Amino acid sequence: MTAQYKLHRNVAVITLDNPPVNGLGFNTRRALVKGLERALANARVKAVVITGAGKAFSGGADIKEFGSPKAIQEPNLLSVIKALEHATKPVVAAMHSVVMGGGLELALGCHYRIAAPGCKVALPEVKLGLIPGAGGTQRLPRVLGVEVALNMIVSGEPQASELLASLPGQKLFDKMAASNESLLDEALELARSVADTRPLPLVRDLPCKHPLGDAYFQFARNMVGGMSKNYPAPLKCVDAIEAATKNRIDQGLAIEREIFTNLMFTPECKALRHLFVAERATSKIADVPADTPKRDVKSLAVIGAGTMGGGITMNFLNAGIPVKMLEMKQEALDRGIATIRKNYESQVARGKLKQDKYEQRMALLSTTLDYNDLKDADMVIEAVFEDMGVKETVFRKLDEVMKPGAILASNTSTLDMNKIASFTRRPQDVIGTHFFSPANVMRLLEVVRGEKTGKDVLATVMALGKKIRKTTVVSGVCDGFIGNRMIEQYSRQAGFLLDEGCTPAQVDKAVEKFGFAMGPFRMGDLAGNDIGWAIRKRRAVERADMQYSKTADKLCELGRFGQKTGAGWYDYKPGKRDAIPSDLVVKMIEDHRAEQGITPRKISDEEIVQRLVFSLVNEGAHILEDGIASKASDIDMVYITGYGFPIYRGGPMHYASEFGLFNVMQAMQRFARNPMDDAQFWTPAPLIQRLVAAGKTFS
Repeated sequence: MTAQYKLHRNVAVITLDNPPVNGLGFNTRRALVKGLERALANARVKAVVITGAGKAFSGGADIKEFGSPKAIQEPNLLSVIKALEHATKPVVAAMHSVVMGGGLELALGCHYRIAAPGCKVALPEVKLGLIPGAGGTQRLPRVLGVEVALNMIVSGEPQASELLASLPGQKLFDKMAASNESLLDEALELARSVADTRPLPLVRDLPCKHPLGDAYFQFARNMVGGMSKNYPAPLKCVDAIEAATKNRIDQGLAIEREIFTNLMFTPECKALRHLFVAERATSKIADVPADTPKRDVKSLAVIGAGTMGGGITMNFLNAGIPVKMLEMKQEALDRGIATIRKNYESQVARGKLKQDKYEQRMALLSTTLDYNDLKDADMVIEAVFEDMGVKETVFRKLDEVMKPGAILASNTSTLDMNKIASFTRRPQDVIGTHFFSPANVMRLLEVVRGEKTGKDVLATVMALGKKIRKTTVVSGVCDGFIGNRMIEQYSRQAGFLLDEGCTPAQVDKAVEKFGFAMGPFRMGDLAGNDIGWAIRKRRAVERADMQYSKTADKLCELGRFGQKTGAGWYDYKPGKRDAIPSDLVVKMIEDHRAEQGITPRKISDEEIVQRLVFSLVNEGAHILEDGIASKASDIDMVYITGYGFPIYRGGPMHYASEFGLFNVMQAMQRFARNPMDDAQFWTPAPLIQRLVAAGKTFS
């Protein structure tokens, strides 16, 4: 059973019991209604209390039923709430820990509500491209006022129960409990005290108005519209809440439901729901069960105090894990520590971090110039220069000094993890942890599983990634892993587009209009064009058949490495990051075309976007076939959290599925006929061909 029924003298207690957050799936809804019917039929029962087992009252919809017919199967949530409102005996919601989405809507259908301190209360549906669909937009304004409710619903952010209880005139909580431990007893007391109250109070009967009426909602639309470009749901939240102020509640509920249903089929909603499921699926590894034993990681060592090493270190300090940082020279250590302090002090100055927390984190950091001082660490991460010879020196030394069972991790972004593991006598303990720069900010962590990486090591690092609040995606071993292997093809296409007639600014603007945070040339300037140059030089030896435009090499030969040198594909003014189109670079590209005998042509923004995005898709399909990624949704998470792919498009593989894989394949075949492009690359991956033939998508 997913809901338990128990009598406490004359009060029936129905406890939602559907771990981990008591999701309101079909079985839970049915058990709840049956429990309510049982209580109403029992003459001994004078009132009902509804609460949740474990660490939640209810987190809303059951993720296992997300988007399936079961989600609306009767009794659906609307029917459950109606049954609560029509109950002939008082129903008290005893709310604790997590009260979100449908869980909050359920509570709003009860006659009374009592909350424990520390509740996180939210209607987060907007983050899935939806509005609340079971009365949230109609009832929450009635208990908190229009403005507070609108801010909560439009943002989707959780609010603390104590804060909401302190609002003047709030009717969300009838009482605040002293603690989680006393919540049930206090709920039973409340239930008995109102057992004879009639008529029973209903949220639906409360008034809902705003004194400024139309003027307020126009103001709200202007504010919300300016912040929600490309996302239709926030403005629709405003429409639904306005309907609550202008209609009887049944009419308002009908309007809310119509908006909810229409949003469900928008591309943005499909993308956001896909990512919601995809993010939770990243931790599921087919051959590594959830109960795989994990190693204790209570202390960490980081080798390298540069930008990456410092950022990686901050992640673990933030999570309360002591870190010992190693460098070869004291000056390098001092610079690294100074940068970490500067980052934390900036957070303190902006009110993002309290002074005492800053001091606690810095107290967890120690430094050394001696490898032997790392010997007791449970895990070590090297963040040294991206060169196999350098990595070999580091890992041979780590193999000598680290204790048995310590995890040896490399922050390599492209190099062969199996070869790195071979430098040790313990390859089962070696794993890749590819952080993205700035490592203390970027959400993505590619966890690279070598041929001999132990399952317990993989499970440990995945759990550790969650602890430091990263989106962890498992990759197999190949040149560039998932993200950088794909970005190579994207960058190659960007170079070919320059050869054929584009300017860097035209390419960047087209892709940024599509929704990327940054186009390929602005991205190159930010990351450092010399990094890509070094990789191309290595690949020129290893993969001589790979074609590249020569423009990027010519740029680097001019010393234009990007923002760090004040000049790259764009010009930069000292101390500023604004990308200024460069006449010198445009002339360089034109001269290169002339040298190659290329007549430039006009290229549409549509072609630019399709060549760049579909290059990611085709390489992503090869990565799936090669077993480097286990599922298409993992690739989407890599690109959403690490490479600035537009969230509202759901990632490259999801976007391709929505665009239609048949249409994607047709475009690829068209690009293959372009004499300036790489026809071999544009042969659609066998996986795409099979999916098209079967009428299927990546999902």
